[in-house]
Amino acid sequence: MELNQKDIFKKRLYSKITFFVMLVGLYIISAVLAGFKNGTAFFSIPSGIIWLFQKFIPTKNSVQYFPVIFDSAIKTILLSISSTMVSAAFALFLSIIGSNTTGINIVTKIISKVIASFFRNMPVVAWSLILLFSFKQSEFTGFLSLFFITFGYLTRAFSETIDEVATDNIEALKSTGASYLQIIFCGVFPTVFPQFLSWLLYFIENSIREATLIGILTGTGIGFTFNLYYRSFRYDAAGLVILIVTIIVISIELLSNKLRSEMM
Repeated sequence: MELNQKDIFKKRLYSKITFFVMLVGLYIISAVLAGFKNGTAFFSIPSGIIWLFQKFIPTKNSVQYFPVIFDSAIKTILLSISSTMVSAAFALFLSIIGSNTTGINIVTKIISKVIASFFRNMPVVAWSLILLFSFKQSEFTGFLSLFFITFGYLTRAFSETIDEVATDNIEALKSTGASYLQIIFCGVFPTVFPQFLSWLLYFIENSIREATLIGILTGTGIGFTFNLYYRSFRYDAAGLVILIVTIIVISIELLSNKLRSEMM
């Protein structure tokens, strides 16, 4: 028995070592093929960190930019909330007709999954650049970029939540002869509402983070403000933007975590 346990332990140890060696080997091969210079990159990290702290620390001079930065931050938050709420409404409809539990038929299930997969797997940067050519630099371009990526993820999240949480209630209502709408409004919504709200809060928080990058590409919101200061070498003002964005993201994350813990 002891020998068997030792053999099992050795096999697990060898498999872990083999897996680790394979990862290291894959990294080395990838770095060589990509022309990545490990030594130069790693040794430049300390000087890079020192440069960041020297240039991006907010100063007294950067305080004058606070009203503009704060206004851009508020617009970014509102844009993120509105795009997430609208995408949630569309995602809710698509998830209901495409869920394995509440789907109308095989066609709606397949269409729902294909649409959600398409919007979810397109990177937010790609959406921003594509929409930028169509709608130019505007708040609407940023709104659509956030809407499309959030819509894809929420559709999948809502659909999986329905399948995991509401199955028993749906089967019970079907056995009583309830109609499709009765099943949705009396069996699905009351059961999955806390989980749906939790997902909604999470994606509002996530959209605010994504909106900063989207703003750089689309010329809107806090991302545009950061890019403006950075390109004009006003690094202290750009550092103030980073500080404000960090505070906003952490505050919203703490608030959403608190709300989710209260609901679950």
